[in-house]
Amino acid sequence: MWARDGSGVYFNAENEGSRNLYVATLKGDVRPVTKGNQVLSVSDIDARGLAVGISATASKPNDVVTFDLKQPASARQLTSVNDDVLFGKKIGAQDEIWVSTRDGLKVQGWVVKPPDFDPAKKYPLILEIHGGPHSMYNVAFNFGRQQQAADGYVVLYTNPRGSTGYGSAFGNAIKNAYPGKDFDDLMAAVDTVIGRGYVDANNMFVYGCSGGGVLTAWTVGHTNRFAAAASLCPVIDWVSFVGITDGASWYYNFAKLPWEDPAEHLKRSPLMYVGNVTTPTLLMTGVNDLRTPISQTEEFYRALKLRKVPTAMIRFNDEWHGTSSRPSNYLRTQLYLESWFDRYSRKSANRVAEQ
Repeated sequence: MWARDGSGVYFNAENEGSRNLYVATLKGDVRPVTKGNQVLSVSDIDARGLAVGISATASKPNDVVTFDLKQPASARQLTSVNDDVLFGKKIGAQDEIWVSTRDGLKVQGWVVKPPDFDPAKKYPLILEIHGGPHSMYNVAFNFGRQQQAADGYVVLYTNPRGSTGYGSAFGNAIKNAYPGKDFDDLMAAVDTVIGRGYVDANNMFVYGCSGGGVLTAWTVGHTNRFAAAASLCPVIDWVSFVGITDGASWYYNFAKLPWEDPAEHLKRSPLMYVGNVTTPTLLMTGVNDLRTPISQTEEFYRALKLRKVPTAMIRFNDEWHGTSSRPSNYLRTQLYLESWFDRYSRKSANRVAEQ
């Protein structure tokens, strides 16, 4: 959005889990206008310098806000869209963490704790992995995580290497190397939270959609530390995937084309590690998915069934990429996840969540 006097451009940008308003002047200077742990999307600025947009934090869903560019810290909330829904509800606290990975990289994440959290108790943990893989989890209110926390889980979500919001080098660290060290980042985050003493390490679960589904399928092929997993809309076999996805540019995520040398495509395909899988793994994908077609899910399901690994495949009718475009399907996804995790929970005297 151009400044009214033509002196520069205002823009929204993501950085380290937050989104704020910035300005770039004609001289090339860039500075933040707003700051803080929020997800702010400014949509208009009037001639007086009054900005309007929507803002969310860890404890508050989106509402319309306005502020003067000269006093951005004094934002005024204009709506209270969800106050009736949240009235009387306890919101789980969200803590930011920074993790040192095996090769010294710093990775950001967050832990959502159950309401009435007691650090002396042991809680089951859910690791949620984002898709993309070039995208960024943020600090905004998230219903799914709050529901899982309310049901007694500690929820961990992170931005492993490859995520946006941390500079080009961090985002490009998985170029021709995905999945790979991003898996190490995720495990380092899990180890960090376990080290805080309130996680039942026998009752940990993992799931993700799209790129997160890829990494979930990769995870169960490389470790058995999770009691159960759910891989949503994953890529399982890169050789077949590049010929059926709606994005042919995926050919260029490998140094060589598969007919020139399929070695790297095979090395990075979760299907090649299915022989290691012992973790009960749920699969969920939209029937109409063009990005990660359901045939990828079917490949993994068939392989798991052949090896007699506990599995189930849920096909979401009328869904494209993802399983949550309809509110009913969003809720079904949540319920299927927790039902699967509860089914394969390793019973423990320290378990807090109700079974």
